[in-house]
Amino acid sequence: MLVCLVMEKIMPISYIEPVFRPPSEWRSLILQVANGCSWNNCTFCDMYTQPQKKFRAKKIDDIEAEILSVVATGQQYKRIFLADGDAMTLPFKRLKEILLLIRKHMPEVQRVSAYCLPRNIKSKSLAELYELRTLGLGIVYVGCESGDDHVLELVEKGETYDSQLDALYKLKGAGIQTSVMILNGLGGREFSEQHALNSARLMNEAQPDFLSTLVVSFPLGQEEFGKNFTHGFELPDQQGLFREMEILLANLELTNTVFRSDHASNYLSLKGTLGADKAQLLAQVRQAITAPEKSQLRKEWQRGL
Repeated sequence: MLVCLVMEKIMPISYIEPVFRPPSEWRSLILQVANGCSWNNCTFCDMYTQPQKKFRAKKIDDIEAEILSVVATGQQYKRIFLADGDAMTLPFKRLKEILLLIRKHMPEVQRVSAYCLPRNIKSKSLAELYELRTLGLGIVYVGCESGDDHVLELVEKGETYDSQLDALYKLKGAGIQTSVMILNGLGGREFSEQHALNSARLMNEAQPDFLSTLVVSFPLGQEEFGKNFTHGFELPDQQGLFREMEILLANLELTNTVFRSDHASNYLSLKGTLGADKAQLLAQVRQAITAPEKSQLRKEWQRGL
């Protein structure tokens, strides 16, 4: 899942680098309970493609030893993020063991979080997810990327509209908050509109607690990314990205979702709550389309991943 990410290095834990986390977890202890990503086939992501990042779950004794090493420093943390790419792929029993260790040795921790692929949730019952919630799992970061089945197939996400919705429903039913990512431009020029419309439809049904967007990038090269597009992949230009965002926002019917489109990859920074700020956010996007000189747009050199 390509979210706004930074490297993290906290001693005395020994990390298999690179290590990534969501930007909102910048104060959290990063506890690496698995290495890499269990799927690792998405054409838009190179976060875990290095040889040393082959997926592997960490032994529970090693996890406890690292927790104890942190406790020994005297440093306390209110939040813990379980790395790497999809810690929620671990079996319920292992996740429960980890949360119990955190509760035992670090009782000051108020919230535990993790990245989550929708497929991670299929093997876990609602009762199991609820138990994880009671043990401290407060929020998961779900990389949906798109709500359009064709776009998901083209980028080898390994998910469908229905599989993502099922996971989001189950998480909500268990009381676990969800922060969902949608990638602006993922369908290219050819599938831009259906990508935006079906992503909005998915979010309307799921009603996530948080929703964010960033512009798709090509860490493995645009040719590799577009290998499944029959007519080749062409990223929408700046105005095309704004029009796609306009379609997405216009069709979102959310009641109380924190919305962020302020990642450095975006030309236009947007922040608000949907639906309260929908009209304001749409006005910002429409001004960027009709009068870009009046909008505070990022220059190309200011954009980043």
